[in-house]
Amino acid sequence: MRTAPHDLPSGLASLGDHERYAREVLDDPTWAYLFGAAADELTHGRNIEAWRELELIPRVLRPLAGGHTRIELLGRERPHPILVAPMAFHRLAHPDGELATALAAAALGAGLVVSTQASCRLEDVAGTFLPGEDRGPLWFQLYLQPDRAFTRDLVQRAEAAGYEALVLTVDAPVQGARDRERRAGFRLPAGVRAVNLDGLRSPPPATLPAAQSALFDDLLLHAPTWDDVSWLRSVTRLPVLLKGVLHADDARLAIEHGIAGLIVSNHGGRTLDTAITTAAALPALVETVQGRVPLLVDGGIRRGSDVLKAMALGASAVLVGRPVLHGLANAGAQGVAHVLRLLRDELEIAMALTGCRTLADAGKVPMATRARKNQDFFNFS
Repeated sequence: MRTAPHDLPSGLASLGDHERYAREVLDDPTWAYLFGAAADELTHGRNIEAWRELELIPRVLRPLAGGHTRIELLGRERPHPILVAPMAFHRLAHPDGELATALAAAALGAGLVVSTQASCRLEDVAGTFLPGEDRGPLWFQLYLQPDRAFTRDLVQRAEAAGYEALVLTVDAPVQGARDRERRAGFRLPAGVRAVNLDGLRSPPPATLPAAQSALFDDLLLHAPTWDDVSWLRSVTRLPVLLKGVLHADDARLAIEHGIAGLIVSNHGGRTLDTAITTAAALPALVETVQGRVPLLVDGGIRRGSDVLKAMALGASAVLVGRPVLHGLANAGAQGVAHVLRLLRDELEIAMALTGCRTLADAGKVPMATRARKNQDFFNFS
C-alpha cells in the first residue's frame, strides 16, 4: 500500500520521473503486483522499446496555426486521443482509488476505461467522471463471468450509470505466470477488493480423473468464446469493443461479430511473455481493418511522441496504464492529472515539430525504424 498522502512532489518533469518517485512511495509487494509482468517481463520492456525504435523525422516551415489534438471516436468528438487503460485496484496506489483517477481524467479531457476489478463502485466512479461537457469517453471494461445472470446485471449497472461502451478483455482466459508478484507474496490488504464483483459465486470445481489438467479441464471450461461475444452483444444496447487483439484473423472475426472497435493490446506484458509488441502488431491490424472500426492501442506509451507515433501508424486513440498509477501513488488526483497533462503537452510539441497541424494529418508524419538503420520508412511524405 501507499505510505502517506502528500501533494505533487517538485521536480517531476516526465512520466519516467513519476515512475522513479512512485517506487519510493509503494511497498515491494504492492509494486510487484501493480507493475510486474509475466515470466521474464520481456514483452513489458519491449513494448516500451518498440515505440522508442520508431524515429520521427521533423518537418519545417509548415502552416500550424489553428492546430489541435481533437479526434472523433465512436461518433463523438473528443479533446485528444489519450484514455486511461483499465487497471484493477487503484486503491492500492492511493486511498481515493478510482475516484481520484476519474476526477483527474475528467478534468484533463482524457477517456477513462473502468476495470471490472475496480476497488470503487462503478456508479461512484461514473458520478465523479461524468459532469462536464469537454471530456473523453467513459467505458466499462468487462471480464465475462461464468454466471451469465451476474454478468448481465453488471452490464445493466454500467448502462444505468452512464457508461458509453463496454470493453471486453479477451486476452486473459488465464492469468500469466507473474514471477515477481509470486516472489513478493502479494496479498490484497484489508479493505481493498473488487467491489463490483460482490455477490459473485464461484462455479463448482470440475471432478477430474487422476492426472488430468486443472487448467484445461476446469478453469478453461468457463473461458469465453465467440459465442459469448455474440451473447454479450445481445444483452446490451452499448457498443462493444474487444481488448487484447493482436492477430489479423481475430480482427476479421471481431468485425464479423459486429464489434464496434478493437484495442491492440498484449495486456501490458502481464499474460504471455514474448508476445508481439503492440507497436509491431498495429500496422498489420490497420491494414486488415481498413478503417471499418476504430483501432486503439496500449502498451509502452511513455511519451507524447509515442502517442503521435501510434496515430501515425493508424491508431484511432491510445490507452495509458502504469504511468497513471505512478501519478496516483505520488499525489492522488493531482498526480494523475500531471501525468495526463505531460502526455498532452508532449503530444502537441511533437505534432508541431513534425509539421502535423491536426491528428487527421498524423498518417503523413514521416518516421524511420532505428532497428533497420533508417532504411525503411513508414508513411513518408
